[in-house]
Amino acid sequence: MVTVLIILLIAIDQISKLLVLSRLASVGTVEVIPGFFNLQYLENRGAAFGILQEGRPLFIVMTTIVVALLLYAIYIKGDEMNKVMRASLILILAGAVGNFIDRLRLHFVVDFLSFNIFGHAFAVFNLADSMIVVGTILLVIQIIFKDEKKRS
Repeated sequence: MVTVLIILLIAIDQISKLLVLSRLASVGTVEVIPGFFNLQYLENRGAAFGILQEGRPLFIVMTTIVVALLLYAIYIKGDEMNKVMRASLILILAGAVGNFIDRLRLHFVVDFLSFNIFGHAFAVFNLADSMIVVGTILLVIQIIFKDEKKRS
């Protein structure tokens, strides 16, 4: 079941990026909700928020290590963790693999979700990035509450 979920999440990410490449790349930007949300084609050759442009070899090595550690945690140590912890690691893994596929296949990551929050443009991102962020937030919450229970 875990493997199916991971593959499904990666597939959703990759299908969304294929649609963006085939339909949005030639257009550039499509306004969905005026002043708030756009679909905007962007080739991200860096890390989060475009930092470390052209650092592809470093990203490949780092991602390989992170993916290996996540696979170990999910499949070998998974029975020792609760559902929230496991879900957070699954989201992080699926997001990391989704962006890793882009880096290997395209030499850049396809980003396309663009929000304006309180009149300020937020970084353009994709579904894999969202999985990583949500997974990380769940992981941090899990760690904080686990530490709180130990102190109580």
